[in-house]
Amino acid sequence: MRIFKAFAAVLAAALVLASCSNKAVVRGTVDGLSEGEVVVKLLDFNKFKVLDTLKTGKDGSFSYRVDVRKGDPDFVYLFRGETSLAGLLLQSGDRLNVQCDTLGNYTVEGSEESELLSRVDADFVAFLQDFEASENPKELTKKYIDFYRKSVRYILENSHSLTVIPVLYRELNPNLPIFGQGTDAIHFMNMRDSLLTVYPDSRYVKALEKEAARRENQLSMAYRIMNAETLGYPDLELPDQYGKKVKLSEVDAKVVMLYFWTAADATHKMHNLDVLKPVYQDFHNKGFEIFAVSLDTDKAVWARAVENQKLPWINVCDGLGVGSPSIRTYNVQQVPSAFFLVDGELKVRPWKNESTLRSAVSDLLK
Repeated sequence: MRIFKAFAAVLAAALVLASCSNKAVVRGTVDGLSEGEVVVKLLDFNKFKVLDTLKTGKDGSFSYRVDVRKGDPDFVYLFRGETSLAGLLLQSGDRLNVQCDTLGNYTVEGSEESELLSRVDADFVAFLQDFEASENPKELTKKYIDFYRKSVRYILENSHSLTVIPVLYRELNPNLPIFGQGTDAIHFMNMRDSLLTVYPDSRYVKALEKEAARRENQLSMAYRIMNAETLGYPDLELPDQYGKKVKLSEVDAKVVMLYFWTAADATHKMHNLDVLKPVYQDFHNKGFEIFAVSLDTDKAVWARAVENQKLPWINVCDGLGVGSPSIRTYNVQQVPSAFFLVDGELKVRPWKNESTLRSAVSDLLK
């Protein structure tokens, strides 16, 4: 009986330990905040999500436990009102101690990743304060370039740390990211590859994968355009409904609408009849042509739609769907989507309906 009780006690202790294994524990003190409130927020990609509100003791102390999945660390921030008091990169099983004040100055112990994040945050705050204090344009440019180079050094030296993710997404304002150059796609791709070897299950890394792919497509398109022979756009060569390959560059028309769509979507087929056909019939004889790239995987369905709708323009499809190289070439993010080629140059004209499309085509034909 005693053996059984001893075994039960050991088993109970093991279960308690197991239940706590996925938790990170944060303890700390906020100087100058006696019996106040601290809001715990999770960085959910590009926005914050409130997890909890903590009450501090008379000495400003607090304690918090949070579930963290193994292999999927969380960026957790402590706030007092609108002021960020501390940023933490929590991993399963972490035991951290945080010392901070109500102005956002803080130190953290117990986690190498969180310590790195605290330095990253402090560097960025110092840069912003220094940048905003300058008025000379040349001086501002120099400070921006210096911080960009410093950020590049950081991600290269810490390529297996999740702290590179906030560094990659830093911005002075929504229109001026630190990593805003086209060639910065290479940094995003390299960091994606490095972090996948350490954190394959991290949702932050999975989001980075998507952003790296988007930037890679943009860089690829820019490279193709820059290196296209005598063309202001990357060429395409795809089979039509009869199996004959058609080159985009060989279309004889002043204005060519490069149109991406799918016959599997009924709204796209309605769009063909209600919007494209009327405009095509009115402007085709004036030099307007449509090069419609289908993103269908079932070529039979696509061919039937072309025949049944009697679509008079150029229709092509390689049957690869979203895997079609044409998508990467033109960085197509959604369908339907369209580009205009005018006398060998790529142009973009936004349009929403027949009226605005008609206006755009008329303007381009002038």
